[in-house]
Amino acid sequence: MSWLDVLGWAGSTLLVFSLMQARVLRFRLLNLVACVILVIFNGLLGIWPMVAMNVALAGINLWFIRRLVSERHSEAAFEVLEVGPFDEYLRHTLHVHADDVERFQPGFVWNPGAPGRSAYLVQRGDETVGVVLVRDAGDGVAQVELDYVTPRFRDFSPGEFVFRSSGLFRDRGFRTVVTPAGMVAPYYARLGMRRDGESYILDVG
Repeated sequence: MSWLDVLGWAGSTLLVFSLMQARVLRFRLLNLVACVILVIFNGLLGIWPMVAMNVALAGINLWFIRRLVSERHSEAAFEVLEVGPFDEYLRHTLHVHADDVERFQPGFVWNPGAPGRSAYLVQRGDETVGVVLVRDAGDGVAQVELDYVTPRFRDFSPGEFVFRSSGLFRDRGFRTVVTPAGMVAPYYARLGMRRDGESYILDVG
């Protein structure tokens, strides 16, 4: 097999692999790289219709990547909606994503009837980006029971918005936020939270 064959197979394989990505930004980046490889491959072979198609696809990917990156840390991109602990859409969302929730927060159980529970949906337009479930632990402490982001939006920063910009906790009189213990691959250190055992602490300003 020649190096040109390897180049063509690599581009085609990466193109197929990109279509398997749930995370929208990762999909666009991988698809862009695949298109560039296939532009080179088809250009060397002189297959100009395929060159033109992949150039067009690369341009489309670049446009979407620029838009997605510009909105990545935008406060205007997200909104937090409070819902009742027994809300049917909340129940549906937790049910649909139950396996993924268990993967990142093993042993999670939501008891909506327990005292001091509140629930919030993180939205981007009409799409649900994530779920935040909170227990009022008293003395101004918000114990986060669940902080979940759907796979599609894990390349974005909804957590930064929820904990730093939304006013979710401050507006409800909380002074301290405690994140869930035992969460797999927590991102809270990147937000400047301090670690306390298996949890992280945020002092609400």
